[in-house]
Amino acid sequence: MSETSAGILMYRMVGAEPELLLVHPGGPFWVKRDEGAWSIPKGLCAAGEDPLMAARREFEEETGCAPQGRFIALGEFKQPRKIISAWAVEGDFDLAAFKSNHFTLEWPPRSGRRQEYPEADRAAWFRPQEAMRKIVKGQAPILAALLQRLSNPLT
Repeated sequence: MSETSAGILMYRMVGAEPELLLVHPGGPFWVKRDEGAWSIPKGLCAAGEDPLMAARREFEEETGCAPQGRFIALGEFKQPRKIISAWAVEGDFDLAAFKSNHFTLEWPPRSGRRQEYPEADRAAWFRPQEAMRKIVKGQAPILAALLQRLSNPLT
């Protein structure tokens, strides 16, 4: 059975073109990776939890910002080991306010040393073409779904 994650893709309009907010995962596995490593703010849904509420919680945990506005359902996106329920919301997150929760991990493996790492170590706004290069490959359809909705708002 696949796990369910939920996330929010925040966007803002700069002239006629959107910019998309992505986060870079924290921790030692991702520190030297850039292209193909970024993500929408997302996380696991607890059993019985409303996916949009989980997405809002995870966005706030990973960015320090409580997303507000009209949430646009983008759909469910199958990943190798989970399904991501995704929404979009228009907003203008100030990168200077970025603050992520932390997690504890034994690093290096089997060393007995436990270290704290941020869930996300940075956030950035990207234009669509650059966002498509930055995002984890499996999440590219989430970006495409938002871009399709923005170009055809009646769908």
